[in-house]
Order: sequence, then structure tokens, then C-alpha cells
Amino acid sequence: MIINVEIYRRNYLSWFYLILAGIFEIGWPLGLKLSQTTNKFALGIGIAVISMVLSGGLLWLAQKEISIGTAYAVWTGIGAAGTFIIGTLYFNDPSSFLRYFGVILIITGVIVLKLAH
Repeated sequence: MIINVEIYRRNYLSWFYLILAGIFEIGWPLGLKLSQTTNKFALGIGIAVISMVLSGGLLWLAQKEISIGTAYAVWTGIGAAGTFIIGTLYFNDPSSFLRYFGVILIITGVIVLKLAH
């Protein structure tokens, strides 16, 4: 029984690391955009670099228990959907029904990958 609890804990932690990695994946394009659109170039680049390091490190930890294909798809899916949402809300990026529908498909795909794992 202890082995099963340990496996469950490692699997849970891996998914936690992967979700955090996806959130930090949003940080680096955000940092780059901030460095281009504000007078805080160094801050934006700093946010981008720190986000890249944290995102990559957390992805590395997650891949110890989660297959590379699933981990990469979830990681990029969270990053793509989150970056799209931030872009439309805060940077006036173009949006349309089809663009939102595409993001919904990405999020749905991430959920299916989690359920299939």
C-alpha cells in the first residue's frame, strides 16, 4: 500500500510541476512584450529569462513521471492558451469567434491528455 501512495504522490507532484511550468511558459512571451511596449525594457527581459528558466526546470521535473509527448503538449497548450488570453485582454490582440474556438480546442486537448494519462 505504501508503494501505491508513493506512486500517486509522485504522479500528483509531476502534474503540479507541469501546470506550474505551463504558467511560467506564459511569463516569457509576456516579459518580451512588456520589454517592447513599456519603458521597462530590463524588467521585461528579466521576467522573460526567469520565466524561461523556471518553466524549463519545472518541465524537466514533470517529465520524470509524465511521458514527453503528453508533458510537451500540455506545457505548450497552457502557454499558448494563456498567452492568447493575456494578449486579447491586455494588449488588444485580435480576437474572433474562431480564435476563441481554437483556444477552447487547445484547452480541451490538454484536459483529454490529462484524463488519458
